[in-house]
Amino acid sequence: MGKLKVLPANIANLIAAGEVVQRPSSVVKELMENAVDAGASGVSVVVTDAGRTRIQVIDDGCGMGPADAVLCFERHATSKIASASDLEAIRTFGFRGEALPSIAAVSEVTLKTRRKGDEIATQVKIDGSGNASAGSASAPEGTSISVRNLFYNTPARRKFLKSDSVELRHIIEEFTRVALTRPETAFSLVSNGKDIFQLKSAKSLKYRILDLIGSSVASDIVDIDITTSLLRITGFVGRPDTARKSLGNQFLFVNGRFFKSAYIHKAVMKAYEDLIPQGVTPSYFLYLETDPQSVDVNVSPTKTEIKFEDESLVFQTVYACVKEVLGQQSFGAIIDFDTSGAVELPQLGRSFEEYRGASESPAAVSDPLYNPFDPETPLSPDYSFDSQSGSERGYSGFSGPVDRRQDYGMLFEQNLASSPRLLVIKGRYVVVPAASGMMVVNVKRARERILYEKFLKALSGGENVSQKALFPVQVQIGAAQMPLIEGNSDILKSLGFDISSFGTDTVVVNAVPQGYTCEQGKVEQMVSDVLLILSEDSSALPQVLCQNLASKFAKLGSLSGDDLTSEVEAQRLIDSLFACDNSELTAGGRRIVAIIDTQEIEKKF
Repeated sequence: MGKLKVLPANIANLIAAGEVVQRPSSVVKELMENAVDAGASGVSVVVTDAGRTRIQVIDDGCGMGPADAVLCFERHATSKIASASDLEAIRTFGFRGEALPSIAAVSEVTLKTRRKGDEIATQVKIDGSGNASAGSASAPEGTSISVRNLFYNTPARRKFLKSDSVELRHIIEEFTRVALTRPETAFSLVSNGKDIFQLKSAKSLKYRILDLIGSSVASDIVDIDITTSLLRITGFVGRPDTARKSLGNQFLFVNGRFFKSAYIHKAVMKAYEDLIPQGVTPSYFLYLETDPQSVDVNVSPTKTEIKFEDESLVFQTVYACVKEVLGQQSFGAIIDFDTSGAVELPQLGRSFEEYRGASESPAAVSDPLYNPFDPETPLSPDYSFDSQSGSERGYSGFSGPVDRRQDYGMLFEQNLASSPRLLVIKGRYVVVPAASGMMVVNVKRARERILYEKFLKALSGGENVSQKALFPVQVQIGAAQMPLIEGNSDILKSLGFDISSFGTDTVVVNAVPQGYTCEQGKVEQMVSDVLLILSEDSSALPQVLCQNLASKFAKLGSLSGDDLTSEVEAQRLIDSLFACDNSELTAGGRRIVAIIDTQEIEKKF
């Protein structure tokens, strides 16, 4: 007897489910796509506990009859493909018939569906053993699918799910992608009884972007509509000056289907060369329309990866079209003239007389009793000698013979003694006298170290001090990012942030950790950076996780702070730095302090 055997249907379905259903958002994606394919004008999504307990998708589409309602749970049961040639002209979301059987293999499913004209609906239940039972029920036209206890029979898969805030964010991402493909369709999303989205049929794509992502993005994008011999590109691209560090508003669609492509993303980024700094990404919503036969959408089980017949040609077309639109809008690099250290000239108008005194020449001073040929003649108190030019110049407070160099030395020591003990250079460095020469402290790195140790203690159960904003700052972050703020409220509070939700897509910043700035423009950027930090999933041990968070927020705080402006601030910074456990290196291992000894200084002369 041979070693090979055919797997039972339930095992085969579990394997297929592992490819198609990776997390709750996968179920939302597949069921929403089925609803859109059914011609629905309205689709409602309801989730409980970020989809762990329940996912329900309700649509008003065409519905199914009793026979199809049972058959749809069989693998590869589809109405989209009848022959091999149909695979070359796919324009629907689903076509392989794998979604429903894969979902039913790892959850408890109840389907209710009714076609237009039918008096009663059909109900199908899939129990824990995969057995289907059909019957009649009362339901409106369309289809309702309820998925409960996801991964109940595969506990290892359920164990690897992230926190509810992370899983809900993934659900919102999939919801957004589908909603962006059909602006004319109404969509809603409810989580634990709370409305996340209530989207009516939109007049245009831009209105759908406004409803989904917010006015902060919708007002920062420009239209693109270019037709070439290869494809047509429509949608929107972001203004270069609004590019941000965080990813999240970059969308690519082909023939109405969302897809991911690092290669095409690179083409877009190439079009922004010399227009944006490194490390930031613009928003874009690009819709590509091309011959279905030149695109293979059957590359991955999740259908988010595709393959073009000539990818290099598509790359060049996307790059050229985006570049052309940016050029038409006259977006270019902004010339930033460095005016630091320049003399500020007064604007003279009617108040010219206020400045007249400053422009008048100083009165000449002379000493008729001074004899330059008599070395015993004392120098007038109003004169000194300029050692660089060899000429006399007025100076009050010094008297004596011209060549008394000891007096020059005494004068220098007096000036040094009266000067600040710490020297602040451009607000970014502090120079401190040292026994062997001088010590230079990097201000931003010093702040980073100070904040790191404060945050580490706060995350470990200590207290942190907040500073309240004079005026609370509202920041629109989009509904997709809101779970990050709400799900990490305890962490943010322990660090010193007071950020509360305001509606479904906006937060209010009432306070920030001590050391951060409360300036509105910087607070908006700070919130964007906070979201970027919180969005990074981490399965590290609690201690390592605390260290990582403390390090990231400390670096954010060091960039958020203002430049030093006084010796008092500099002294406070130095005192705080040397009170740290490690005052030489940042948490990332970068040097904070540099000692320049006397010998090194003498080499400069």
